[in-house]
Parts: sequence; structure tokens; C-alpha cells
Amino acid sequence: MIKKYAFVIVLVFTLFSVSLTSQNIKAMTFNIKYDNTGDTINNWNFRKAKMVALIQHYNPSFLGIQEGLHNQVNYLDSNLPNYNYIGVGRDDGKQKGEYSAIYYNKNNFKVIKSSTFWLSTTPNKISIGWDASMERICSYALFQHKKTKQNYWVFNAHFDHIGVEARKNSAKLIIEKIKSLNTENYPVILMGDFNVTPNTATITTIKNYLEDSYTVTAEKPYGPKGTFNGFTDKIVKDRIDYIFVKHLNVLSVQIIDNRLDNNKHISDHLSVLTTLTTKK
Repeated sequence: MIKKYAFVIVLVFTLFSVSLTSQNIKAMTFNIKYDNTGDTINNWNFRKAKMVALIQHYNPSFLGIQEGLHNQVNYLDSNLPNYNYIGVGRDDGKQKGEYSAIYYNKNNFKVIKSSTFWLSTTPNKISIGWDASMERICSYALFQHKKTKQNYWVFNAHFDHIGVEARKNSAKLIIEKIKSLNTENYPVILMGDFNVTPNTATITTIKNYLEDSYTVTAEKPYGPKGTFNGFTDKIVKDRIDYIFVKHLNVLSVQIIDNRLDNNKHISDHLSVLTTLTTKK
């Protein structure tokens, strides 16, 4: 009888341990469209409440935003009580210019370390890289799950929309950065608006080291095939927003096309959501 109880205790403990170490996480990337005061029907003030509702509904573990100005970052921070964020403005490394912020569920995760670098030949300085039209950044952090103690590297970037060489070299720079930081081979998530479609040199460079969650998901991707809508009602075909992973199984990918009450888009990009679990 004692042996039987001992076996049951060991079995329960083993199952509990497996459950903890294989716990699912969700990552979302969302270009929220910067707050342009000249916007009329697509003004941030008309979009922001629905954006918060979308995020709360899908409840990502990690949310990478692009184009967020300081007031937008603060709005999300104030209205997403379960989240904190890391990141800085790209123009001054503080609050000026667009952020590539990462919001994280503070109930489940804590930050071990975080930083931002510029996508240029001088990544530790505020700078414009190669043929880019403006400053571009990548913000990142090492997160730890509070219960499982599993660590995750999460990177969030917004590549230039004009500079072809800038995009190619930004991809190389980020992969080099990941390799230099991830000496313990923790799971990695790289997400963002890369401003290129899949069959390009930029994406190939990234896929030589990381997996495109959209193409390796266990379930068929759900939603539109593209992510850039441009605030139009045309069929969304261009997939330029991605979530790349390493040492993670991709269970599902969803491109989310939630709308405002007037059927207008919440942003000029659709958000992308992945459900992931750590590879054993």
C-alpha cells in the first residue's frame, strides 16, 4: 500500500512538472499605426479602445507593437492592467519617436534584462543604417516565467519601408545579436513588421536561423493570408508581419481581422497571434 501511494505521488509530481515545463505561451505582433494628428476617420482616438479590447480578448503572453508613439504606448500601458512593457523611442533612446515596445503579462513573467539597439552599423548609438529612410530599432528582453522558471528571449523590430540594403543588413544584425546573447539556447521569439513579403533575401536570412511560425504551425493558419491592409477594404494579400521562433513548437497561427463598429480596420496592419510551447 505504501509503495502504491508512493508511486501515485511520484506520478502526480511528474505530470505536474511536465505540465509546468510545457506550458503554452502566446505571442502577438501588431503594428498599431502611429498617432498621426492629420488622420480623420482612421484617427487613433477612434481606434484605441477597440485595440485594447482586441488585446485583452486574445490575452497574449508577449505583445510586440510597432509605430507606437509615447502617448500611444502610455495609453496601452494604462489600459492593460495585467501588462508592463519594455522599450524606448527610436529618436532619442527615451521617449521621442516610435517605439518597438514589448508588453508582457506581468502576472506570469518577469524581466531579467532588456535593451534596445539601432539597426545600423553603430547599433549602440542613435543612428540611421545603410539606405534606411529613418532610425530603426529592435527592442528585446530576457523574460522568465514565474512558475516554470523557463527563460525566453523576445525581440521586436520594425524594418525600414524603403531601404532594401537596410532590411537585408538589419536581418543579419538581429540574427548576430540573438546568437551572441542566447548562449544558453533558450527559446527565442522574433516578431515585428519587416516590410517585406516571404520570398525575399531579408526573410531568407532570418529563416536560415529561425523558423517562420506561419509555415511550421501544427494547425493550418487561420484568417487572411496577408497582414497589411492600408486601411482599405481590398483583400489583404501582403504578409509583411511575422513571428519567428527557435526551440519552440508552433501550435497555431492566427492573422486577426477584427474591426471597428463601422467595419473600418483597427490599424493599417492586422495583428498576428501564435500559440507556442517549449520543445522538450
